[in-house]
Amino acid sequence: MRAILHVDMDAFYASVEQRDNPSLRGKPVIVGGHAQRGVVVAASYEVRPFGVRSAMPMARAMKQAPHAIVVKPRFSAYAEASEHVFAIFERYTPLIEPLSLDEAFLDVTASVGLFGAAADIAKRIRKEIAHELNLPASAGIATAKFVAKIASDLAKPNGQREVRPEETVAFLAGLPVSRLWGVGPKTEEAMKRAGLTTIGDVATRDVAWLEERFGAASAKHLWELSHGIDARDVVPDRAAKSVGAEDTFEEDLTGLEVLKPHVHAQALRVARRLRRAALKGRVVQLKLKFADFTLITRRTTLREATDDGQVIYRAALELLERAHEGKAFRLTGVSVQLDEDEAQLGLFPAAAPKSSKLNEAMDRIAARFGSKAITMADIAGAEASDNDDPRSEKPVDKPKR
Repeated sequence: MRAILHVDMDAFYASVEQRDNPSLRGKPVIVGGHAQRGVVVAASYEVRPFGVRSAMPMARAMKQAPHAIVVKPRFSAYAEASEHVFAIFERYTPLIEPLSLDEAFLDVTASVGLFGAAADIAKRIRKEIAHELNLPASAGIATAKFVAKIASDLAKPNGQREVRPEETVAFLAGLPVSRLWGVGPKTEEAMKRAGLTTIGDVATRDVAWLEERFGAASAKHLWELSHGIDARDVVPDRAAKSVGAEDTFEEDLTGLEVLKPHVHAQALRVARRLRRAALKGRVVQLKLKFADFTLITRRTTLREATDDGQVIYRAALELLERAHEGKAFRLTGVSVQLDEDEAQLGLFPAAAPKSSKLNEAMDRIAARFGSKAITMADIAGAEASDNDDPRSEKPVDKPKR
């Protein structure tokens, strides 16, 4: 019996701002920029009752919540907090599958004998995050990734929920079919026309009935999920063929300057994950989904394998410049394909690249003095630009809860 956790930070960017500025605690906070041109990067729970959500245009957010306090984003602070959160995860299991800067799946099946029940491990993780970072986190516990993810969503804010195997079908039954992975607006509409409004409705149908309406592959997928069956493993970076990060936007975004901050943030996230797993790659891939759901990928091969975020960003940006064509996008993603073949060792070891030494030095300085102590000129420039016209790096990773 597997023990899967889904741990997700609550209103991550906004929570970091409220932590670092006590005067913002308990206040309706929007992390964003220009009131007319920007979008909401994050929204605190205090402002959400007014309908404000991540990736919403700032003009619309301010109309719905004119009393909200707007704070400019500080991506370096969020990255620093994320590194600490994932370091806490690693105390309990090496089987960590990052989904974004602030959430991950953890397989703690083999950790139960050492740390206690899965729910106890989740409590310990959340307690350590709260104690060491003064930030709230929610967790879902189940035997399947799909169920654990829903459980953590329903536990928000700052809670956790365990779904035992015998409770799974009943737990899912009352939820809308849109909660099923892979069910988008078009599929949801088709399911509603077929009389399926809840996951429980799907569970009561047999596979043959579903096949007649949605095809064999989709029918099996829907039926299994409706019964909480999700055999997918938690895939850590070391076991993956590629490492990637992507963001899906609630509002379609248009224009190179609007998209660049997303791609930049995604490249930096990928690089951090590569370095954490001691991995490098040469093939950089850019993923783009248009407003009409058309999906394209573009890739380029670097001369040397890298784990440097700036190198990855420059390669992804070249791909973006050739592919964006002024169209509207609902998703961007950056990934690096890992080098599977071990390179032949030379007679004399190659010197470490300057970027590697720079990254190590910056990591040490940031660990001792904080993320603001030192940064790269282009990152500082990008963040200054973001402050004028910020764009969320997903709640992709989805716009965030």
